[in-house]
Amino acid sequence: MRIISHRLQVATRGKGLYEITGQIAAWLESAVVRAGLLTVFVPHTSASLTIQENADPDVVYDLNAFFNRLAPEDSRLYRHTTEGADDMPAHIRAALTLTQLSIPVEQGRMALGTWQGVYLFEHRAAPHRRSVLLHLMGEE
Repeated sequence: MRIISHRLQVATRGKGLYEITGQIAAWLESAVVRAGLLTVFVPHTSASLTIQENADPDVVYDLNAFFNRLAPEDSRLYRHTTEGADDMPAHIRAALTLTQLSIPVEQGRMALGTWQGVYLFEHRAAPHRRSVLLHLMGEE
């Protein structure tokens, strides 16, 4: 049994979904684990992770639009406003999504569906540098 980990750095340009499937796949290829379980974790309270369709860019657009309606940037709605109008909505969006994903690894690859991709979901308006931790347990 091998246990290995890695930290990705993802630069965001502000709110939106950033596909990181390729970065994860490249690291996984170098890890030389044929079968196992990959945990993807984002240690932030205003960003999250999701597995979503990566074939049609309208999916990403619609998800962004939905979350903007669900948690609007309106300071009148929240008490926590000291970090800006986008901060509390970012916490709400992160609470409704995931900070951790578990992805099976088969034949050295993530066992994702045909149209699935892994995304970092940035919930703040300003650019950020986000960490994404990869933790892999498996066998060669």
